[in-house]
Amino acid sequence: MGLSMTPRLYGCVEAGGTKFIVGVVNHQGEVLDRTRIETRGPDETLGAATGWLMDARSRLGEFSALGVASFGPLALNRDAPDWGYITSTPKPGWSHTDFGGRLARSLGIPVGFDTDVNGAALAEARWGAGRGQRICTYLTIGTGIGGGTVANGSPLQGLGHPEMGHVRPPRHPDDLDFAGVCPFHDDCYEGLASGPAIQARWGARLSELTADHPAHGIIAWYLGHLTLSLQAMLTPGRIILGGGVMETPGLIHEVRRVARQLGGGYFRGSPEEVIVPPELGDRLGLLAGLALAMDADACPTPPGRPG
Repeated sequence: MGLSMTPRLYGCVEAGGTKFIVGVVNHQGEVLDRTRIETRGPDETLGAATGWLMDARSRLGEFSALGVASFGPLALNRDAPDWGYITSTPKPGWSHTDFGGRLARSLGIPVGFDTDVNGAALAEARWGAGRGQRICTYLTIGTGIGGGTVANGSPLQGLGHPEMGHVRPPRHPDDLDFAGVCPFHDDCYEGLASGPAIQARWGARLSELTADHPAHGIIAWYLGHLTLSLQAMLTPGRIILGGGVMETPGLIHEVRRVARQLGGGYFRGSPEEVIVPPELGDRLGLLAGLALAMDADACPTPPGRPG
């Protein structure tokens, strides 16, 4: 993977709304051990993750740092007192949870903490489909829709982190009556094209619908608009489309077709070059944690504090 040859171990956490994947990864990107923890309440889930990491450290050796790629929204300003918190999430019981700080205090090592999509974008930029690009964007289309962008080696952050799935798109002419499922914005991209939005409209996953079902064209139309907006605003060399909805056969080709039609030849890079699947497979979540942990290891702060 082109990583440092210094022998180091890193704790890595992929924190999702339904499951946590917790693992130990070495400096070469090899997963030495991993476990799955069902996402329940914060105390139970974080307690289980911390306990497993402590046990793994006793078995495998000290960690240089920990990386956490988490569902959000998150507080990411390291100078603010709420750094490391999950903020106003729709996940029941998790709003205003001290996540990163709790792990830092428990383990006493630097902690890199960011969104799951920022972490995935960083991993794909370094070792996957975004290699060699000055700017690349990772989008996940699944239970929700989220996106992260890496520019010149660093994830984009401002007042918060990007919320690409919560922009309102134009409505498809055959999809005007559906209100959308987002509890905050109704018919944003997440409210219209996520897995729950597909299930709410058509009673099945997109991959379970027949190939000629109109849902395929409607979802591709929305995702084509989203990729086109990203090209106009960020000019990424790669837009990497992941998540469960994108496992639908043929969907990425239809998204490219829509993007080409909407773009009118204006933007640099063909849809086939720019709009691509992830390359890191089922290791992506842990490698997202690895990328964040390695960055925290490069600029550590005293143990027990955000780092």
